[in-house]
Amino acid sequence: MNELRAIDRLDTGPRFTEHDAVRLNRMFRGSSTEEMLEAVIRDNLAGDVATVSSFGAESAVLLHLLAQVDPATPVMFLDTGKHFPETLAYRDLVIDRLGLTNLIILHPDLEALQAKDETGLRWSYDPDGCCEIRKVQPLAKALSQYDASFTGRKAFQSATRANLPRFEIDTSDAQGRLKINPLIDWDAERIAAYFAEHELPAHPLVERGYPSIGCSPCTSKVAPGEDPRSGRWKGWDKTECGIHQPGEDDLPPGYEPFL
Repeated sequence: MNELRAIDRLDTGPRFTEHDAVRLNRMFRGSSTEEMLEAVIRDNLAGDVATVSSFGAESAVLLHLLAQVDPATPVMFLDTGKHFPETLAYRDLVIDRLGLTNLIILHPDLEALQAKDETGLRWSYDPDGCCEIRKVQPLAKALSQYDASFTGRKAFQSATRANLPRFEIDTSDAQGRLKINPLIDWDAERIAAYFAEHELPAHPLVERGYPSIGCSPCTSKVAPGEDPRSGRWKGWDKTECGIHQPGEDDLPPGYEPFL
């Protein structure tokens, strides 16, 4: 990995460039998820790295994989104040079961909430604005301290994720932070098999018809055969909370899916 630029905390330039992301994708073409994670974490290929977890329906898979490499990997959870109680209980269960030792709970800024969502009902008329206050802003602030972050995005979840690569540049961050998608080429059957093989606890809402779980006001049940994320922001022209940019139009030249 010597050909990737060294990360210099005093350097005001981008941590990584699109060229770096393309080279990482090519470097790990054909490598297993486990091999890639071990190299990235133990060989420090992406600098300081954290994972962002919603502790949703499939979150335990990535968290288990990371725990096998380094249980002290920072795990960021956005406590929006709108989660299902089941999600908060599941978060604590998974952290304890997997032996993860660095849970970081992020909260929205109180002044921003009082100024822009005093009633707590912004989700009902402006879900983008609600996500901006409760998710995007606190996460951006926290991730500014890291060079890269892991996500749990998978191609099968929605059309907007179908062609994402393993490594990409976070387009919301001017400093060139890497966004790493270790499970992007995993399908639903592989996820289910991993849960069974490692006896991972299931989110209690999954069996109640919630294959994708976010904040309670904006999460609905999904009928069999529907897009797993179709229950998110039902009735709105919205597919992502803003943490991840939707679509593949922003992908730079040279990116290839599933590398």
